[in-house]
Amino acid sequence: MNVAPHLFWITSRAAGEAALLTCSASVGMGLLMSTKLRSLAKRDLRVLHEALSLVTLALVLLHGVVLLGDSWLDPGLSGIAIPFVSEYRPVWTGLGIITGYGLALLGLTYYVRDRVGAARWRRLHRLTAVFWLLAVGHTIGAGTDASSAWFLILSGLFVVPAAALLAARWWRRGASKAEPDGRLSTGARGHRLHA
Repeated sequence: MNVAPHLFWITSRAAGEAALLTCSASVGMGLLMSTKLRSLAKRDLRVLHEALSLVTLALVLLHGVVLLGDSWLDPGLSGIAIPFVSEYRPVWTGLGIITGYGLALLGLTYYVRDRVGAARWRRLHRLTAVFWLLAVGHTIGAGTDASSAWFLILSGLFVVPAAALLAARWWRRGASKAEPDGRLSTGARGHRLHA
């Protein structure tokens, strides 16, 4: 099989799939660092988390830019830079472009967190999980390998643990709104009874 005519498409697919894996690992690591587990070497995780984030951004950039060389898709600069302009699965591709911008902005805020303020930066940084979920959606909706068994297994190894950590965090956050003995506060209990 001659891959030369499809080299740009194959490279973009590989970069996108690798970006999903590194982003999932980075999100999972970030969620682990935010837990109260004392046994974690958080400093070591922080360095790895930052490295995975930067690799993810580089892979996302490669994923889009390399498509400029693809003669079949021929997206043009607007097709890789402006959401929902691409003729190829426009909704899912548009979500991917928005996700790329969101991950870049949120990831790079780390380097200006002193100016932004630590508390505000942490609140902003939590949005990374939302953009990661959009990346998973983009991969499923626009990815040509999304139904392949090898891709589902490989992605599952990275996506499922991060999703489980995210779900646990959201569950804990919801549980923390309950009273110390685990019961809902009077206002919340009354609301639930009338809902």
